[in-house]
Amino acid sequence: MPTLIERIHELKTRRNAVILAHYYQPGIIQDLADFVGDSLELSQRAKASNADVIVFCGVSFMAESAKILCPDKLVLNPNPSAGCPMADMVTPEDVRLLRSRYPEAAVVTYINSSAAVKAESDICCTSANAATIVRSLPHREIIFIPDQNLGQYVAGSSDKIFHYFDGYCPIHHRYTAEQVRRARSRHPGVPLLVHPESPPLVAEMADFVGSTSRIIAYAAQSEDRAFIIGTESGILHPLRKACTEKTFYRLSSKAICRDMKMIGLRDVLSSLEQDQYAVHLDASVQSRAAEALERMLAVC
Repeated sequence: MPTLIERIHELKTRRNAVILAHYYQPGIIQDLADFVGDSLELSQRAKASNADVIVFCGVSFMAESAKILCPDKLVLNPNPSAGCPMADMVTPEDVRLLRSRYPEAAVVTYINSSAAVKAESDICCTSANAATIVRSLPHREIIFIPDQNLGQYVAGSSDKIFHYFDGYCPIHHRYTAEQVRRARSRHPGVPLLVHPESPPLVAEMADFVGSTSRIIAYAAQSEDRAFIIGTESGILHPLRKACTEKTFYRLSSKAICRDMKMIGLRDVLSSLEQDQYAVHLDASVQSRAAEALERMLAVC
């Protein structure tokens, strides 16, 4: 009798499907996927794919983004209960209110947001390209939505005026300076690599700040043999695969996103067997959100 993984591979081939997985997914899902990456890489993979079906193993806003960029493809979200607390913090009404307060500002929206919020934006960004996106704009003022920490990190290398929405990632926002001091005490001389969704003081204390893909690349290219990692624990799986002779310590053992861990093999199989769960978006929202995402991809 074929295993779950064998059945998934057979269905994937028969249906001309591609499986995309974020770095924070469980290791077994990452190993199953055709492509593993961060938000920017997966957006680009979705757009470039020749597949008829995209199975997106991540959280809901990621599957929405794939549907926005691939309106003619069947995009499946194996578990729509997997949401993003930060994305849920901001609404389209919040964006419109900020526009009314700062009418000269461009709205730059982190990809970690709903399709409806993207539709109210001028351009999207990811943690990997946010600084480049901001530099590309002629505007002197920026409304940055929804992650205040990423916004402040980008503002640190910009001379533009930033207005922040009070959103944050609950996983990264919990990092503290005291955790950094304890980690450095336990692992003296070991460099600290953190995600820019971390609070500004934690980012200032780090040896390197970057997106998930850049953290992996930095660790792979560095001559250092050990690292303290300040982002969601799922990144340890690709780090250990890419750097088999290096050691990784977590800045916090509690940096686990429950939503990112919701998808299992049976969810992926059900998606391919039953088109469970297909992503559907309002046509107007999808069209306007696509403009914001396409502007991002045109820059990066």
